[in-house]
Amino acid sequence: MFTRVITALIAVAVFIPLIWIGSWPLVIGMAVLAVIGLSEFLHMKKIKLISFPSVFSLTSVFIMVLSVYFPLLSAVDVFSRIIVLTMVLLFLYSLAFLKIKTKDIAEIILMMIYIGIGFYALVALRVTNFSLLALILLVIWATDSGAYLIGRKIGKTKLAPMISPNKTVEGALGGTVLASVLAFIYLLYFPQSQSLFSTFFLMVVISVTGQIGDLLESKLKREYDTKDSGNILPGHGGILDRFDSLLLVLNVLFILGVV
Repeated sequence: MFTRVITALIAVAVFIPLIWIGSWPLVIGMAVLAVIGLSEFLHMKKIKLISFPSVFSLTSVFIMVLSVYFPLLSAVDVFSRIIVLTMVLLFLYSLAFLKIKTKDIAEIILMMIYIGIGFYALVALRVTNFSLLALILLVIWATDSGAYLIGRKIGKTKLAPMISPNKTVEGALGGTVLASVLAFIYLLYFPQSQSLFSTFFLMVVISVTGQIGDLLESKLKREYDTKDSGNILPGHGGILDRFDSLLLVLNVLFILGVV
């Protein structure tokens, strides 16, 4: 428990200043996290990091995050070209190295897109609306903390026992209630639009979406029979473990055109 708390404090001490500073330090930092996150997935798949599929996909996800500051191309232009290029080159590579299967290529590209867009969206949101990003982070962290604490105290009804046995319905509801209360107070002082209700409703949706993202990460780890995605954060696991809720939320915001 002590290790977990110390790691969390160090992570917050690094992450919060990066968010506050923004600009290139944040872009580089999030691009590095995207690379680490994808490398964790490649490790789960037992694909060597010193190999063409790994090196090329890691380079691609790095560029996807950096594209937020590309002046001549839109993100969609960059993403689409990187995705197609990665797909074609990995298919060609698989012809020479039969050990790489078509499903491996599909899974690599899927996670590259998911992680790349997630961290890109975080940086893009920081550029366009720092206040909204702060609110989203507050909602995600409050949901996680509330679900953990309330689930431990009164949780009895299993939420998804086949995916994550420790999560409970009571914890999930408690996390969303706590996040909703804090979001409402935040919006009273820092309104994001003319309609407080619409933004508040979006935050409730984000709280629920974040918990679904947590379940998705748990499902991924079960499929690959691993406890944590990595060990870069002692007591917490890997980058995918810590950003599981936020990654799905950011992908959804990207789809909605918020970023």
